[in-house]
Amino acid sequence: MLAALVLLIGGCPGPMQRPDGIASVGSTAVPSPQGISVEEGTVASRFGCRFGYRLYQPSEPASDDLVIIGHGFLREQDRMNGLAIAAATAGIPAATIDYCNSRPWRGGHRRNADDMMRLADALHAREVIYAGFSAGALAALVAARNDPRAAGVLALDLVDTQQIGRNAARGLDKPLIGLHGEPTNCNAQSNGQGVYSLAPNAKLQVIDGAGHCDFEAPSDSLCRLICEDPTPGEPNPAEHIIAAAVDGLRSLATAGQGRTAAR
Repeated sequence: MLAALVLLIGGCPGPMQRPDGIASVGSTAVPSPQGISVEEGTVASRFGCRFGYRLYQPSEPASDDLVIIGHGFLREQDRMNGLAIAAATAGIPAATIDYCNSRPWRGGHRRNADDMMRLADALHAREVIYAGFSAGALAALVAARNDPRAAGVLALDLVDTQQIGRNAARGLDKPLIGLHGEPTNCNAQSNGQGVYSLAPNAKLQVIDGAGHCDFEAPSDSLCRLICEDPTPGEPNPAEHIIAAAVDGLRSLATAGQGRTAAR
């Protein structure tokens, strides 16, 4: 376990290895896929550090909602690039975030949730879909529970800890869509599945044969080294996950637009 943690930290050039702040709130254009503009910047956390973000903006938006996507424990926003591009390609603006409050000895999940809301503020979002992978899914759930702008939550192989997810799910007044893999060491033997029975409006889909790393896009050899690989199920579980995730985001965006019209 210690060796795996050392490998994970050493292979993660995320928030622990970047400086706390490089610039004030703002953005810089970076290379982007065709039809999508990508800008990056930093925002001040309320907890003394700065976090980086990337905003993926479709040239022809099909939704006013903004998806904010959180990465897994001690990972980085590069690992959620595939979902952000897929969302923007579907016409839904998306932003990834590099958490700056997580440490190997402290997940900082509530602080990460607060930073997701800070990013929504900085990007002047009116309706937000909070999404995330693993511990990032836990932070997304907490953010949606606390943010009245939230249209819903998309959770990818959510991992719960200290009952944070279960407490956030109770009384959640927004839709919760979960995609989950097989039980493995890296999703705490699917302990996050218990969250969905506590949320009044939750849907859970288990992806046959999917491992924890299949929910990153792209993943890497470090994740594959540390995380168990379950018995194969879907021929291409990562592709299936992206497609199902985009379908979930579309349904949450539609639900959010309906709620906005009713106000």
